[in-house]
Amino acid sequence: MNITVIGSGYVGLTVGTCFAEMGNNVTCVDVDEHKINNLNKGIIPIFEPGLDNLVLKNLNKTLFFSTSLKEFNSKTEIIFIAVGTPMKEDGDVDLKYFYEASKQIGQTIDKHTIIVNKSTVPIGTADKVKEIIQTELEYRKVDVTFHVVSNPEFLKEGTAIADFMKPDRIVIGADSEVAFHKMEQLYSPFFRTHDRFIRMDIRSAEMTKYAANAMLATKISFINEIANICEKVGADANKVRIGIGSDSRIGYNFIYPGAGYGGSCFPKDVKALHKIAKEHGYTAKLIASVEAVNDAQKLIIAQKVIHRFGEDLSGKTFALWGLSFKPGTDDVREAPSIYVIKELLNKGAKIKVYDPKAIATAKEFYLKELENITYCDSKYQVLENADALILMTEWKEFRSPDFEEIKLKLNSPIIFDGRNQYNVFNLKEKGFEYYQIGK
Repeated sequence: MNITVIGSGYVGLTVGTCFAEMGNNVTCVDVDEHKINNLNKGIIPIFEPGLDNLVLKNLNKTLFFSTSLKEFNSKTEIIFIAVGTPMKEDGDVDLKYFYEASKQIGQTIDKHTIIVNKSTVPIGTADKVKEIIQTELEYRKVDVTFHVVSNPEFLKEGTAIADFMKPDRIVIGADSEVAFHKMEQLYSPFFRTHDRFIRMDIRSAEMTKYAANAMLATKISFINEIANICEKVGADANKVRIGIGSDSRIGYNFIYPGAGYGGSCFPKDVKALHKIAKEHGYTAKLIASVEAVNDAQKLIIAQKVIHRFGEDLSGKTFALWGLSFKPGTDDVREAPSIYVIKELLNKGAKIKVYDPKAIATAKEFYLKELENITYCDSKYQVLENADALILMTEWKEFRSPDFEEIKLKLNSPIIFDGRNQYNVFNLKEKGFEYYQIGK
């Protein structure tokens, strides 16, 4: 098929590249000329394992990049809208890029086209997209049929390629059999049976993405609240997790105690769902609590450091491993590490940081204005003359470090573990003060 993807960010680039890998002719369109020039050279703007190789493999064969939507519309059968939908200060979703893309579609299509909403958007957005496109067609006096489809993405940063190539499910919200059939044809190479293809109405599809992320966020906030209670009553959250996870109705996924969730999806989608409910006259108390628990959890590790070293951290230096909100990505949006760093800096501390992939992103966008931060090139370099180590992201290279080397380089053998990664190593026997979540 001939496909156009509007937006070449995390979602758009992954979607376009994976469709191209399956033999479709895909053009990714973006208004950022610098980004498009780099993509045409095989330089991708994000870190996602395996994505760079797939882009290079298909570049100028089945995968193309352009700043012009109109140039490829005569051949395009399906247009995916995958532009950014950032969160406003009031928690609402900013749809200006999404609506602008819809307007451009209405200004350029000249034959039957299926328009697919791939970005996460509030319930009812598809109706607005239809209205925008129809208005533009009427202004042009062009009689063209089109269908708007909701096809939410369920990609996890760090495993996006595998998630797309072997999906758990494909959710399609549409109002016509023509659209359903076309989308089934498009996705058929990704699974042999149709039991993973889920049909529904458009609004239910839009809601499905919010509900899925809210459920996962709820599990994270729940186990973190249990962990905090465990600390108070003398229980061990690591063992409690195993005890409840063995129940098949609960399972082990997303019930690891930690420093809270971050990234571009969970925080934004939970806030958006809460606001959507409020706008429709419903107070989503559980959703609000999920958000509140997570906001507090991001500062748990900083509070442990302050409790150990005191309110005045002047003269203290802390080594921090991990900036990204999770391993396998350079995404630092809403990462707990940023909250911890800022809190400790406010108390007078100096911070030395290391992350395998996220240093540049954090330095350029999230820690840009902050002083007393040193950026290091290796996990052991960051430890030199530091008073304690703080682990915030469970990258593989942090999983089984040389604890004797850590002890040698630190001023004091103290570790604050925001991911409970070293619970199995019995660090107290190795001579460490060890602080974790929920114990």
